Amino acid sequence: MPTKPIAIEQTYNAQIAKVWKALTDNAEMKQWYFSLKEFKLELGFEFRFMGGKDENNQFLHICTITEIVLERKLSYSWRYDGYEGISYVTFELFPDGAKTLVRLTHAGLDSFPKNNPNFIKENFVQGWTYILGTSLKEYLEKK
Repeated sequence: MPTKPIAIEQTYNAQIAKVWKALTDNAEMKQWYFSLKEFKLELGFEFRFMGGKDENNQFLHICTITEIVLERKLSYSWRYDGYEGISYVTFELFPDGAKTLVRLTHAGLDSFPKNNPNFIKENFVQGWTYILGTSLKEYLEKK
């Protein structure tokens, strides 16, 4: 049976345009997300980055943009070089006055190797919780 996707919601004290730019502008992404050599907001664009739970567990992530709805939705595939499996990450943005609600879903985690403890769902939940609840929140709400 497929694993239920991760779904995390976070509200930011920031207008939707500011949140969208943080999610899609490489210079901004480097300040709160991962350091991407290149990122273009276009369907089919493939971007890569290194990341992992700690310095000893780093993996090359290979992602391809699959859907763009300006200031509303960004989706991309997410896989690891040298490992089977593919998952899908979606950021959805919802305006709420001067604030923005972001809903992240990460589906398909059950396609990754079950014998690799780095790919367990709990690691993804921890990572996304930190990224959305601490890293992006602090970036968007600084000053």
